[in-house]
Amino acid sequence: MKQTFFFYDLETSGLSPREDRIMQFAGQRTDMDLNPIGEPVNILVKLTNDTLPSPGAIMVTKITPQQTQLDGLTEAEFCDYIDNEIFTKDTCAIGYNSVRFDDEFMRHTFWRNFHDPYAWSWKDGRSRWDMLDVVRLTRALRPDDILWPTQEVEIEDKETGEKQNIIAETNRLELITKLNGIEHKHAHDALSDVEALIDVTRLIKEKQPKLYDYLFTMRDKRQVAKLVNLENKQPFVYATGRYSGLHHKTSVAFPLTSGRNGNIIVFDLRYNLDELLKDAKEDATFFPMVKELSLNKCPAVSPISVLDAKTKETFTDGREPLEQTGWERLELTKDQIKKNLDSLLSHPDFAERMRTQFENRPEFPEAFDQESNLYGGFLSRNDENLCNAIRNADEHRLSDFHPEFTDERLPSLLLHYKAKNFPNSLSADEIPQWEKYRTARLNRQLPSFVKQMEEFQKLLAEGINTTARGQKIDPFILEELSLWYQNLQG
Repeated sequence: MKQTFFFYDLETSGLSPREDRIMQFAGQRTDMDLNPIGEPVNILVKLTNDTLPSPGAIMVTKITPQQTQLDGLTEAEFCDYIDNEIFTKDTCAIGYNSVRFDDEFMRHTFWRNFHDPYAWSWKDGRSRWDMLDVVRLTRALRPDDILWPTQEVEIEDKETGEKQNIIAETNRLELITKLNGIEHKHAHDALSDVEALIDVTRLIKEKQPKLYDYLFTMRDKRQVAKLVNLENKQPFVYATGRYSGLHHKTSVAFPLTSGRNGNIIVFDLRYNLDELLKDAKEDATFFPMVKELSLNKCPAVSPISVLDAKTKETFTDGREPLEQTGWERLELTKDQIKKNLDSLLSHPDFAERMRTQFENRPEFPEAFDQESNLYGGFLSRNDENLCNAIRNADEHRLSDFHPEFTDERLPSLLLHYKAKNFPNSLSADEIPQWEKYRTARLNRQLPSFVKQMEEFQKLLAEGINTTARGQKIDPFILEELSLWYQNLQG
C-alpha cells in the first residue's frame, strides 16, 4: 500500500485520557499531497453508565450522553473498526495537539478494550505527526505569506494584582482558518476541525514547503536523535507549548542530560544559569527552563542555522510588513546564546542534579484503577494471546471464558469490558463486583460534575446565559445531563 495520512480529531467527555471517554471520532484519509481519499469518517461512541461527563466539555461539543447511546458504537465495536479500517498499514495518523491529547485517549481506549495500545502508531509503516508544533515553528521561523491570529487576553500583575488586557498570539485552529480565508463552520465539531486542519496543513505545505518536508521527516525519533543527542551536544531550535508565547513558543535549547525512557533533558538557553542560581533554592525545579524532550513525540526542532535567514511577517492591523532574521524574531543573539551556554557548562553538577530530579518525579499520575493503569507495564506474550482471544469472543463465549492472566491488571479489566460491551455475559457473582466499581467511579466524578452544573444553573437563574469565558450555556444540555445523572443513580 502507498503511504497515506489519516487526519483525525476527537470530542471527549473531559480532558483526562485516563478518566474521561471518547464521544466522537472524526477523520479523513488523504494521499501525501493532501487530496482526500474516500469519504470522511464521523462516529459517535456510546458513553457508558460508569461515566459522568464534564458539563463544561459537553457545552462545547454539544454531544449529549443520550445522543451517543442512541447513535453510537460500543467501545469494543469502535476499537475493532478503528484498528481494522482506519489506522491501517502505512498510515500516518495526524492531528492538532494529538500527540499529547487525542493519541493518549486512543491508547487508553485500546487498553480498556484489549487492543494493543501502541501498535496502531508505529507497526507496519504506521507513524504519527502533530501539526500544532509544526504551526508553532512555522510561525516562529517562517511566517511569510501566512496571516497569524492574535487575541485580547486579560493578565494579572503578580505583585500588584492589577489586571490589564493585552494582545497576545494564539494558534487556535479556528482563528488561523478564519484569518486565512479557510472555511471552518463548526469549531469543536470533530469533523469540521479535521477539514480545517487539512486546509491549514495544505497552507503550510504550499507556503513553506522546505520547512514542511523537514518537519515531516522529524516525526521519526531516529531523525530527531541525529540533531538532539548527548554524544554531540549542540544548541538547537525548539518550539514547545512550555515556552513563552511572547517569543512564539520557541527558543534555542541545549541537550543537558539523559531523561527517562531514552528521552533527553534540555535547557533553554534564553536563560543564564548563573543568574538563575543566585536566588534559587536547593530543590528548585527551574521550570520551564529545564524540560524533558520526548524523542518519540514529534518535537518541532531544527538546526540553529535556520535563524540566520530573514523572513517577512504580514499583519492585519495596518502595520507595515516586518522583515527580521530568526534571531530578531525570537529576541535572541548569538552572543547571548554563547554566554548562556558557557554559564551552563561551568556548572557540570547541574546536569546530574536535574537528572535526579526528573528521575525521582513520578512519570505518570497514580492510577485510580486498572482501567487508568495503562502505563503499569507491558504484557507478556501469553497475556497478549489471551487479549486477542477476548477481542474475538462473542457474548456467549465470554460468559464461559476464564483466562489465567499473568498481569494482575487484566482480571478487573475483563470484568469491566464485559459489563460495558456485553452486559449479558456477566455472571451472578460478577454483577455486584461491577456495581461496586461503577458506584465508586461515579462518586469520584460526582463533586466536579455537581459543581459545574450548579455554576451553570446559577448563571441561568440570574438571567445570564454566557460564562465569564464567553461559553454559551444551553438549558437543553443541562437538562439532558441532569437526566443522565438521574438514570445512572437508577
